[in-house]
Amino acid sequence: MPVVARNPWSDAFGLSADAVKTVAMKSLFDQLEALCEGSVAVNTDAKIIWINRKYAERLGLPDERAALGRDVEEVIPNSRMREVVETGQPIVLDIMDMAGEHVVVTRIPLQSESGELIGAVGFVLYDRIDGLKPLLAKVTQLQARLSAAERELSDSRRAKYSLASFLGTSAPCLEIKRQARRAAQLEATVLLAGETGTGKELLAHAIHNASPRALNNFVSVNTAAIPENLLEAELFGAAPGAYTGADRKGRDGKFKLADGGTMFLDEIGDMPLALQAKLLRVLQEQEIEPLGSNRLTRINVRMIAATSVDLAARVAESRFRSDLYYRLNVLQLALPPLRARLDDLPLLTERLLEDISIRIGQPLEIDPDAVAQLAQYHWPGNVRELRNVLERAVLMNETQRLKAEHIATVLPRSTPVAVASNGPGIRFDALRPLAQATAEAERIAITAALEATNGNKVAAAHILGISRAALYQKLEMLALSRPKRV
Repeated sequence: MPVVARNPWSDAFGLSADAVKTVAMKSLFDQLEALCEGSVAVNTDAKIIWINRKYAERLGLPDERAALGRDVEEVIPNSRMREVVETGQPIVLDIMDMAGEHVVVTRIPLQSESGELIGAVGFVLYDRIDGLKPLLAKVTQLQARLSAAERELSDSRRAKYSLASFLGTSAPCLEIKRQARRAAQLEATVLLAGETGTGKELLAHAIHNASPRALNNFVSVNTAAIPENLLEAELFGAAPGAYTGADRKGRDGKFKLADGGTMFLDEIGDMPLALQAKLLRVLQEQEIEPLGSNRLTRINVRMIAATSVDLAARVAESRFRSDLYYRLNVLQLALPPLRARLDDLPLLTERLLEDISIRIGQPLEIDPDAVAQLAQYHWPGNVRELRNVLERAVLMNETQRLKAEHIATVLPRSTPVAVASNGPGIRFDALRPLAQATAEAERIAITAALEATNGNKVAAAHILGISRAALYQKLEMLALSRPKRV
């Protein structure tokens, strides 16, 4: 006689296996629904077909019916229920943000008796799992730190200065600010030329802030401060495994970060020749090619470059590509040195002393005779050197009010150099600082050129070997009268 297999479900409960499974599932669902802080079910279109009252109240709905038939994301913005019904895979444990509060949720697909996917159900478990509260607190803390870091990173890519930060009311200062306002409204590449310490980076920030791109990133790179072997990856990014030690996921370069905004390249004259061709492609085609990649990426970046060297001279020396120079030199702004705008010295001194006083925690003042002492110096380091001199005067003299004698102790002195002479009695008192002698030589040359051309500034600039814009700038700086044509 054959042995008939006994049904343990029938023996235990007097029910068939399918009936017991149905009872068990209903019991489990009822328990979860009672214990959790919210329950929701969706169909295969991710539309809500059921929600319990507790969840409806938590979501601010008047009642459960207000959610029925709506897309789940419309009611629960960060829900991943659609992912469950599309993949058929459960998300057993997840953390979801609900109006700034992190909750623990579970999401399970629903299947018919034939195994067909018919929807999904989700439960909010947060308040009933006390053991997870320390973990959630840690997650919340880490999330807060991440948000703070993201804000800090975003702020670091914002321009910090406006045109009001470029202090001065002298004629050269007002002219450069006028040119900067004009440049801000254009999309053309800007080349800022000027001695070190004249405020080229500050003006680049100001141009970006006054432009239509002001709400997008401002990314600054000093090409002279980054080693040549790292500069390409820093600017253009790197493909995964592009070089030994490279990130396996690759990395975005500064141009990619500046997409939609402004890229500022300081000391562009120091860029290696090998990279100048890639930079030229960015300017011409608005495309970048990451290191180790053969794929071009489109970007939309406005370029501002700065230099404290004579790029035209470097082109002549074959140290800078002529084609790149012409692409950069679309709109050139020549920043005046401090010695050409000494009328701004009192205002600059006052503002710099305010910054120093905030840093050291005590008020600072300066006598008029001390400002007059500062005006006697030719300032080869410009505003940066002025700040350094004021800081040293404050620290070395331990005073809250700077006087002329305090400035004299820290102000560099011009050292006269003996000049060969066939006769005795060399007059050292006739010697002047080099900048002063250079300015006088320029004054004589420009005056002679204007007189020779009967005031024709285009012809005068040609004779002098400079651009007409440069001639206008020098006329303002040297306060020369301009002969009229007859």
